[in-house]
Amino acid sequence: MLYLFSPLEQFEILPLINFNLGFLDLSITNQVVLLFLISFFLISLFFASLKQSDSTLFIISHRWQAIIEMLYLLVLNIVTDNIKSKSAQLYFPLIFTIFFFIASMNLIGLVPYSFTVTSHMVVTLTLSLSIFIGINIICVKVHKLEFFSLFLPSGTTLALAFLLVPLEIISYMFRPLSLAIRLFCNMMAGHTLLKVFAGFAWTLMSFTGVLFLMHFLPLVILLPLYGLELGVSLIQAFVFSLLTCMYLNDAINLH
Repeated sequence: MLYLFSPLEQFEILPLINFNLGFLDLSITNQVVLLFLISFFLISLFFASLKQSDSTLFIISHRWQAIIEMLYLLVLNIVTDNIKSKSAQLYFPLIFTIFFFIASMNLIGLVPYSFTVTSHMVVTLTLSLSIFIGINIICVKVHKLEFFSLFLPSGTTLALAFLLVPLEIISYMFRPLSLAIRLFCNMMAGHTLLKVFAGFAWTLMSFTGVLFLMHFLPLVILLPLYGLELGVSLIQAFVFSLLTCMYLNDAINLH
C-alpha cells in the first residue's frame, strides 16, 4: 500500500510533555526543546572557540575561531556601514546575537528529521516584535517627543502632511510584520520544496522497473536545491540583521 504524506507535516508542533495551568498551555513541545538546544549550542560554541583556560583568545587561531572571527567581521561591517552614529558599536552585540541565533535556527532545520523553528510565524513575529519594541524604546529615550518626526518628513506642507503622516505610520507599523513574513515564508517554502522532491523520490522507489530507476532524477535535483536552501538560510539571517541595523539607524538619526 502506498502512503502519501503531506510535505507540511514537517512543520507540525508536537507536545512532548503536556502541562496546562488554567487556560494557559505551558506544554513542552519539539519547538521549545529545539530553541533551548540552539541557545545552549551557541553559548557552548563561543566559549569553546574563543576561550582558553586563562580566558584569553588564541594568538594563532584554530579552525573554529577563524570562522567565528570571519563572521564577527561580517556582522561588524553590517553595523558600522548601516548605523551612522559614533555609538554604532554599542549595538554590535545585539546584531551579532540576532545573526547567529537566526542562522542557527535556519541551519538546524536542514538536518533530516529535525524541526525548522523559523518556519512558524509565531516565532518570527515574536522575534521581530521584540526587536521593534526595543528600537522604539531607544528612539524615545534618545529623542523624546522628536520621535514623532519620523512620520513627518522635513519640508512637508500642511496639506500634504494629512496624506503622508497616515502612510508613514502604516509603513512604520508594518516593519516587524515584513521582517517576520520574509523569514517565515522563505524557510517554509524552501523546506516544503525539499520535502516534495524527497517524497517524490521515495514514492518512485516503491515501484519496479523504469519507475524505480527514475527516482534518481529527483534525487539529483535535490542536491543543488539543498545547497540553495543552505545559502537562503544564511542570507535570511544576513537580511534580518541588515534590516534591523537600518531600523536602528532610523531610530537614532530620525531618518
